[in-house]
Amino acid sequence: MNWYVLIVKFRREIQIAQNLERMGIETFCPTIFETRRWSDRKKRIEVPLFKSYVFVRLEEIRRNEVFVVGGIVRYLFWLGKPAIVDDKEIDVIREWLANDGKEIGLSPLIPGQKVVVAEGLMANKTAVVQKVGKNRLHVVLEKLNMILNLDVHSVELLSNK
Repeated sequence: MNWYVLIVKFRREIQIAQNLERMGIETFCPTIFETRRWSDRKKRIEVPLFKSYVFVRLEEIRRNEVFVVGGIVRYLFWLGKPAIVDDKEIDVIREWLANDGKEIGLSPLIPGQKVVVAEGLMANKTAVVQKVGKNRLHVVLEKLNMILNLDVHSVELLSNK
């Protein structure tokens, strides 16, 4: 069985996933909580992580059964075939949601670590982390005697030395 991606009507994702579950079709509609503000109040509501998408896991021959439920537009296609999502990717989304959206599988960078710049003009250059912020970091390119201010995701860990 494969995971397929359904394109559904906007703001009906959760309802459609529930209806598919009642039919016995395994679904995954990842949700997060957002605080919405109106003129008179604030309220925390559950919203889909991926707008207009619901993941379904079923056999290829059962793909058309989902169209019994109203609000489903079509399957998402990639290169002329229905897009298939790996089990590992679904597991990563589930793990990410379980960790409240914090990054997973990455070691936090600390000053003194050696990294390789992954993108930009200084790609593939070795640098040493000098300062780590929330989304940015300062690295020193020792051979060029330069300090760069980079996005945290634009470097790869080289070693812990």
